[in-house]
Amino acid sequence: MADRYLNFTGTAPGRFLTRRLGLPQPAPLHRWTPERPALDGPLLHLTAGESGHTAELAELLAHTGPDVVAAAERPAAIVLDATAVTGIAALAEVHAALHPVARSVAPSGRIVVLGAPLSRDDHHQAASQQALEGFVRSLGKEIGRGRTVTLVRVEGPVAAAESTLRFLLSPKSAYVSGQVIEVASGDTTAPADWARPLAGRTALVTGAARGIGEAVAEVLARDGARLILLDVPSAQADLEDLAARLDATALPVDITSPDAAERITDAVPALDALVHNAGITRDRTLAKMPADRWATVLDVNLASVLTTTDALLQSGTLSRGGRIVATASIAGLAGNAGQTNYAASKAGIAGLTRSLAPKALAEHGVTVNAVAPGFIETKMTAAVPMFIREAGRRMNSLGQGGLPVDVAETTAWLAHPASGAVNGQVVRVCGQSLLGA
Repeated sequence: MADRYLNFTGTAPGRFLTRRLGLPQPAPLHRWTPERPALDGPLLHLTAGESGHTAELAELLAHTGPDVVAAAERPAAIVLDATAVTGIAALAEVHAALHPVARSVAPSGRIVVLGAPLSRDDHHQAASQQALEGFVRSLGKEIGRGRTVTLVRVEGPVAAAESTLRFLLSPKSAYVSGQVIEVASGDTTAPADWARPLAGRTALVTGAARGIGEAVAEVLARDGARLILLDVPSAQADLEDLAARLDATALPVDITSPDAAERITDAVPALDALVHNAGITRDRTLAKMPADRWATVLDVNLASVLTTTDALLQSGTLSRGGRIVATASIAGLAGNAGQTNYAASKAGIAGLTRSLAPKALAEHGVTVNAVAPGFIETKMTAAVPMFIREAGRRMNSLGQGGLPVDVAETTAWLAHPASGAVNGQVVRVCGQSLLGA
């Protein structure tokens, strides 16, 4: 469904009226297209404190995204290296670096702050680095004009963050803001072609026939993946149409069936990426929710993810260097009235991700991450009553709903062969929703 308010505020009368009434003025977001694949403008590289990463980061940024310059009236992005912030004095340098230039960032621009892991031995360092989280989340809520702010905590060499910086410093991350992403040491094998990083890799997407799953399939295909598209047999016609369009294989299987993993393995002996997107809602308040509605949602959204993941890891179907990307939701992080079953299942996805990630990496060489969509414009949200829908759209820092492609782009980054240092993360794709952690 079209966001008529967003379209209206893009007109001269709309801007005049909403400004006079003090109403939100969401900015159209610059998303990736073949015609505009990069941000419009240069990048400023700033530093707070005496960072040991300056030279390495400068070399990385030189080939990561926008042109790096010493000064610009209208930068498209700013990367602030705050990894050396270990006390209040160095925090003052964060203010000193960004205060003069934050307002100059172009619409739909980016501010990325690099931080360090919190020290267990130095509470001054831990306090200062934790302070960066509050700073970033607050700046994201006040900067406006479609601009986003993200904190990336780098544990090892900054080179491990290349795929993450490429994502954050591109239009592909248009609806990701106010997030804290941890990057550890890990396999960061660069693809032969950064424009088609999944070339030669095979990915399976569940719930692929329509909506977010369809968008995920389209973006993974754009990035070069060979696709196996799975959905329930009742969606077979849509599934086969999409498979034909993307030169993919359709696999009509109920993911909750006992032999689902076996049928996946029969169809594709080796997988490089497994995207758990299949999900359903059966909303009722708990007092009115019969047991079958509870069980159905938990079976599809969580139990099938657990059993399928376990089976494909144990059988070796997921190759070393593989990626698992599951779909959570901000409903699972913040809770939502009438969705105790759905929120429980999506919170479970977050728990699965954080627990399984280190073990899957150590034992199988596979990373496990999750995306947590906020209000995304789909047929499901189009059916939500108007006032609730409008609240969902506006109650985030970008003042608008996201698109399925926003979730898909984030999924593609986590499925990237060079994202091996990103593990156990639950990344919200919610425009920095005012709900949730």
